[in-house]
Amino acid sequence: MRPLDRKLLRDLWRIKGQAIAIGAVIAVGVLLLVMMTGLVTSLDETRRTYYERYRLADVFAPLTRAPDRVMTELAAIPGVAAAEGRVAGGALIDLPGADLPLQAQAVSLPDFGAPRVNDVYLTDGRRLDPDRADEILLLTSFARAQGLRPGDTLSATMKGARRTFRVVGLAQSPEFLYTTPPGELAPDDARFGVIWMSRTALAAAYDMEGAFNEALLSLGPRANAAAVRAAVDRLLAPYGGQGAYGLEDHVSNRFVSEEIAGLRTTTTVVPPIFLAVAAFLLTIVISRMVQAEREQIGLLKAFGYSNLAVTVHYFKMILAIATAGALAGCLLGVAAGRSMVEFYLTFFKFPFLVFQTDPAAFVLGVLVSVLAASAGGLVVLRGVFALTPATAMRPPTPPNYARAGRIAAGLGAWLDQPSRMVLRRITRQPGRMAGAVVGIAAGLALCAGLLSILDSFNRVMDITFDLADRSDVTVTFVEAQGDKTILELQRLPGVIAVEPMRVVPAVLRHGLNTYRGAVHGLVGAPRLNRALDQDSRPIRLREEGVILAVALADILEIAPGDALTVDVREGRQPLLDLPVIGIAETLVGAPAYMEIGALNRALREPHRVSGAVLRIDTASGPAIYRTLKDMPAVAGVSLKAQARDAVQSLIDSGAGAQRFVMAGLAFVITFGVVYNAARIAQAERTRDIASLRVLGFTRGEAAFVLLGELAVVTLAALPLGLALGALLATGLAEGFSTDLYQIPALYSARACGVAVLAVLTAALASGWLVKRDLDRVDLVSALKTRE
Repeated sequence: MRPLDRKLLRDLWRIKGQAIAIGAVIAVGVLLLVMMTGLVTSLDETRRTYYERYRLADVFAPLTRAPDRVMTELAAIPGVAAAEGRVAGGALIDLPGADLPLQAQAVSLPDFGAPRVNDVYLTDGRRLDPDRADEILLLTSFARAQGLRPGDTLSATMKGARRTFRVVGLAQSPEFLYTTPPGELAPDDARFGVIWMSRTALAAAYDMEGAFNEALLSLGPRANAAAVRAAVDRLLAPYGGQGAYGLEDHVSNRFVSEEIAGLRTTTTVVPPIFLAVAAFLLTIVISRMVQAEREQIGLLKAFGYSNLAVTVHYFKMILAIATAGALAGCLLGVAAGRSMVEFYLTFFKFPFLVFQTDPAAFVLGVLVSVLAASAGGLVVLRGVFALTPATAMRPPTPPNYARAGRIAAGLGAWLDQPSRMVLRRITRQPGRMAGAVVGIAAGLALCAGLLSILDSFNRVMDITFDLADRSDVTVTFVEAQGDKTILELQRLPGVIAVEPMRVVPAVLRHGLNTYRGAVHGLVGAPRLNRALDQDSRPIRLREEGVILAVALADILEIAPGDALTVDVREGRQPLLDLPVIGIAETLVGAPAYMEIGALNRALREPHRVSGAVLRIDTASGPAIYRTLKDMPAVAGVSLKAQARDAVQSLIDSGAGAQRFVMAGLAFVITFGVVYNAARIAQAERTRDIASLRVLGFTRGEAAFVLLGELAVVTLAALPLGLALGALLATGLAEGFSTDLYQIPALYSARACGVAVLAVLTAALASGWLVKRDLDRVDLVSALKTRE
C-alpha cells in the first residue's frame, strides 16, 4: 500500500465520527430521493400495466336506459376499438349484527365469457355460473374487512327489493382501485363494497331486460377522445345520457392520479431540499478539513509529491465519505420504498405492487454528493497549492485582533478572559461562523417546516369534522325526494336536528377549465353542515350565486364576480350560468355550495332533497339506524365518526405518511449539522486548547472557549432557521395538497418550539461528546505540531 493510501486510512479513522455524521446527512438526502422517485415509478407503471391487462375503459357513459341495439351504433363510432353495455346501480348490504346498512355498487358481467372492457381479477373462488341468478362476486377488500369468503351468503337491497345471494368468488378490478362510500371522499373497505352479477340476473333486479344504463368504450391508439365523447353524447341524449367522460374524470382513476401527482410534486421539492442541505454541509466540512491540514499538505509537497498527487489523495477522502453515504442512502431508500409499498397496497386495491427503483435517482444522488464535496475541496486546495512548500508548512498569519480587541475592551467589564477569547474567534472569522450558522439554521428549518406540516394535517381534521361538519349522521337517498322526507326523519325518536341537502352532479366550466364534480345545496344559514371562510367562520348562503371551495376556484381559475357555467348531469340537465359570490376554505374535497332553494329553482324542481344531515342522541343511535335501513328511499347512511377515521387513515397513508418519515430524517440531519460544526471546531482548535491547559486554564475553562463558540453559533442560527422554516412550511403545504385534501400553511408555535428544542438537544449532545474528547487529549502530543 502506498504511503498516501495508508495516510488516507489513518485520517478516515481519526475523523470517523465526522465521517459517519457527514455520511448520514448524505444518506438521508439520497434515501428520500430514491424512495420517492421509486414510489412514483412503481405506482405509475403498476397502474398502467393493470389498466392494460384488464382492459379498463377509456370512455364511460352513464344514462337512464337504452336498448341493447344502441351498442352497435356506439361501437361504430370512428376511433372506438371495443364497446360494452352493462347494468349498474346502488345496493345496500345487510349483514347480521350490523346496525348500519353497508353501501355497495352492483355491476353486471357478461353471461358468457370475459367482458371486452373492464375485466375483473379473480383473487379467490370461481367465476359466475350464468344459470345461477343468486351468485355474485364480491370486492376482495370489502369481503376481507367483513370476514366473508366464497360460499357465504348475504342479503342486499336492490331497487327496494331485498334479495339473498351466495358469494362464489372474490375479485378486484382496475375500475375500483379507490373505493369510497357515496358522498364521501375517503375509502373505507368495511363500509363500501362492489357486487358483480351476471348481466341477466342484474338486469332483472333493475328492470333492465334487453337494455343497459352504462356504456363502456375502449379507444384505438389514434382516436380523438373528445370527438368520440361528443358522438356518444349525441347518440345517448334521447335515452337520458348523463354525459360521457374520459378516464381522467373517472372517480377511482382521478384519486389515484391525484395521489401520484402529489407524490411527484413532493418528490421534486423535498429531496432536493435535503440534498442541498447535505451538499452545503459537506462543502463546508471538507473545506475546513482541508484548511486544517494545510501544514501536512506543505510537508507532502516538500517531500516531492506533486499537486496532482496531493489532490488525488484528498479527493479519495472526499469520495470515500460521499460515496459511502450515497450508497447507504440508496440501500436505505430501497428498503424504505419497499416498506411504503405496503401502505399503497392497502390504500389502493392493486393485485400486485412491486417497488421499482429509478436508476436516475441513484446516479443523481451520488453525483450531487460527490460533486458538492469536490467543490468544497477544490476551493481550498487551489489556495493551498498556490503556496510554496515552506509557506504552506508555516502556520497561517495570525489574525488581526484589533477590531475584536476594541469590542472586547468595551465589554471588558462584563466578559472574563475565556469569553473574550470566544468573541475574538467569532469576529476574526465571520465568514466561517456564518457558514456554520447557515448550516444549523437549515437543519432547524427542516425540522420546523416538517413538524408544521404534521400540525397542518391535524388542522385539516379539526376544521373539517369539528367546525364545518357538526352533524352525527349523513343520510343519502336513492334519488331526489320531496321535502316531506325531512319531516319523516325529524319525527324519528332520538333525532335532535335535521338539515336537508341537495347534491347535483355537474360539469363546472370557466373559460377553458373544467371540473367534473357536484353542486351542494345547503340551507341558507346551516348549523350542522357549514361552508367556512378563511377565518373558519360560517358563510351565510345567499340566493343569487354559488360559493366555491378554494381548491375548485384554483382549478377553474375563477374569482368572485366571475360567471360559472354549470352543466347539470341529472334530470332535465339544464345548462346554468351562475355568478361566483364567494370562496370557502374547504380543506377536504372541491365542492361548490349554493342555497338549496335557489338550486332547486334553477333546476325547476322545487322542494327536492337528495339527502340530509342529522344530529342525534347517541343512545338512540342503533334504533335510528335500524329504521333507516328499512326505509326504501335511503341509499346510504354514514356516521361522521367513521368518515373521520377514514379520512385520518387516508392522510396517514400514501404520500401523507411520508411526512412522518421526513420529519424523522430532518432530526437526523439537524444532529449531523450541529455535531459536525462542533467536531470541526474541535479539530481546528485542539492545539489551542492544549496550550491553554498548559498555561493553567482548567478543563472547564478550556472547554468553554470551544463550546462557547458552538453556543453562540447555535443561538445565532435559531432566528434564521425559524424564518427559513416558515418559507419551507408554505412550500411543503402546497406540495402535499391535492384535490382530495388541501393542507393549510400553518406555522405553529409548537412546531417551532419542538424544532428549537431538537437543535438545542443536538448542541448539548455534541458539546458533551466534544468535551469528553477534550478531557482525554494528551497535551504533549497535541502540542507537538511541526512549524
